[in-house]
Amino acid sequence: MNEKLLLKYTGAAPRYTSYPTAPHFGPQVNCDIYARWLGELRDDATISLYLHIPYCDRLCWFCACHTKQTLRYDPITTYLVALKAEIAAVAARVPKAARVTAIHWGGGSPTMLKPEDMIGLMDCLRQAFTIASDAEISVEMDPNDLDEARYDALAAIGLTRASLGVQDFDPTVQKAINRIQTFEQTRSVVEAVRARGVQSVNCDVLYGLPHQTLASLERTVLDILSLDPDRIALFGYAHVPWMKKHQTMIPDAALPDVRQRFAQMARASEMLIAEGYEAIGIDHFAKPADALAVAARTGTLRRNFQGYTDDAADALIGMGASSIGQLPQGYVQNMPATGEYQRAVEAGGLAAVRGIELSDDDRLRADVIERIMCDFGFDFRSLRERFGDIAEAVVAEAGHYARHNLDGICLADGDGFHLTEAGKPFARSVAAVFDRYLDTGVGRHSIAV
Repeated sequence: MNEKLLLKYTGAAPRYTSYPTAPHFGPQVNCDIYARWLGELRDDATISLYLHIPYCDRLCWFCACHTKQTLRYDPITTYLVALKAEIAAVAARVPKAARVTAIHWGGGSPTMLKPEDMIGLMDCLRQAFTIASDAEISVEMDPNDLDEARYDALAAIGLTRASLGVQDFDPTVQKAINRIQTFEQTRSVVEAVRARGVQSVNCDVLYGLPHQTLASLERTVLDILSLDPDRIALFGYAHVPWMKKHQTMIPDAALPDVRQRFAQMARASEMLIAEGYEAIGIDHFAKPADALAVAARTGTLRRNFQGYTDDAADALIGMGASSIGQLPQGYVQNMPATGEYQRAVEAGGLAAVRGIELSDDDRLRADVIERIMCDFGFDFRSLRERFGDIAEAVVAEAGHYARHNLDGICLADGDGFHLTEAGKPFARSVAAVFDRYLDTGVGRHSIAV
């Protein structure tokens, strides 16, 4: 890698799981507006549901999710009462004929739930919504939580995709991030869910962790490959201690520098591709027959708050504290604090506290940024067909940027704009060129590699 390019294009940039990004959400989107948006969904709309379980029995120091540690189950029991009430309130506002095509449980650690609560929560969803018979049901799993009864409960709810966070199997790295999880534990989870008929397993691996080396990451990747997962996410650790105070437990001096991070990313990617996985966007890999790889090849890959997806639903509805939804009209986020979330639900059923309504320019730029993040470029004709005259501004910006970029990371011609092979690792930085909100000074972001 050209070190000049690396240093130039690895400044802070959003991950672009939405546009506009979450720091630009505001209180102008409240429960009343959210309720109206839900009611305006088409009768034949397809819906993806996200349920947030904001509890863990240990706090991983690398984590940037909205979660809290608890060793008692009482807070979870109370929280589930509110979550079920929100499910009922949302379902009452959504057209009855709308169909749920995907359900994702995230956290936190959804696998902290007792088996009977897992089944009860899914029963609540099935009673509230019309769920497609082939809906994808995915759950984020912590191997330290799981036992035979929970595996059976996951099978009972219809689990189709198991999502395992691994990070790194090296003991020194695990100690530094407070995430002790052996390879044997992880392998037992994969074997247990597959024995119960789960067809798809994905694993998350992190690079850029404290005390992580090229050698330790290589060993972790080899261990992951031995599990034969269908998808692998290779994320760069986002060190944001100004936003997540527990990350101050990780000393800056223990973190790899940008050159080491890039070398780790490049080596892990090389190993995965050599084993037959296809690269998906900037940080995912999938077997060629996996739906994510098919979507990438056919130009239907999407990007949302869960990262890369083949989910083509008309709306993503987030439920639970801090969860974010994406509807045709815009984005909406629930109250992050669990206590305030519960009180809001008790008072009115919904807990939306901020969001943003999309302008035509927002929709245009959201499309451009999503295509850069998914396809490393975008087509001018398609943009003009879908957005009309307002597309000309972005077409002009793309041409201007490409003409004046002397580093060879992108090209533009009469047909479109695309990143070169040298530019693909810097997709986040290039996408930021089309972000009209970024220079407002709102929000701080992790480095772009």
